[in-house]
Amino acid sequence: VLLAAYVGYLGMGAAVLQALERPVEVQVAQQLLREYLGLLANHSCLREPVLQRLMEGIIQAYKSGITLQGNTTSLGRWDYSGSFFFSISAVTTIGYGNLSPSTAVGRIFCIVFALFGIPLNLFLLNEIGQLMLLGVQHCAHRLEEIFHWQNKASFLMKTCALVTGLLLFLLLPPLLFSDKEGWSYEEGFYYSFITLSTIGFGDYVIGMNPDRTYPSWYKNVIPLWILFGMAWLALVIRFCISILE
Repeated sequence: VLLAAYVGYLGMGAAVLQALERPVEVQVAQQLLREYLGLLANHSCLREPVLQRLMEGIIQAYKSGITLQGNTTSLGRWDYSGSFFFSISAVTTIGYGNLSPSTAVGRIFCIVFALFGIPLNLFLLNEIGQLMLLGVQHCAHRLEEIFHWQNKASFLMKTCALVTGLLLFLLLPPLLFSDKEGWSYEEGFYYSFITLSTIGFGDYVIGMNPDRTYPSWYKNVIPLWILFGMAWLALVIRFCISILE
């Protein structure tokens, strides 16, 4: 029964996503084909194989973090801050996919780095989660002593922890992303949840817009937000699992 419910849930999700996203996909594909054929028709000096190679080169360069800006190219995804952010996305298993090692030595190092980094990250997240849980339990115990509450204190502190976590990790960060990245609030909220849940699609990643200048503290604060946010969301998910069980 559980397996059937699981497969049914996935099937329902697939059907809804297909209904929502498929028309947009078809529309974008048709628009791209029209522009491609129009470019070839209006510029007869262009040959289709040459244009195809240029497009493939641009796509490959973009995957490596290189974009065209006039007559120059923008670099910077593999500077120290970009490499540090990639290290975080690797050991936290977020794996945005917008950046990956292109050398054989880099890929081998990434395997070894993640092999030891993932257990270290899980151990750290578990310790942070336990500290959060102990803090909530301590506050609930103090309320019971002061106001002589029994079950109310525990429920009140769990509610406060949930609301505080929602504000700090999901509801307020999109305002920062809207200011620094130019995203809408919905896009920032979407990025926050996709990141903290370690889904990491990679369609939205902070600090990757070459047209924007980011303050130095920005990429230093985001890793802390990711670590504590993942620990908080893990506690929420654990609570949801206990309810399901």
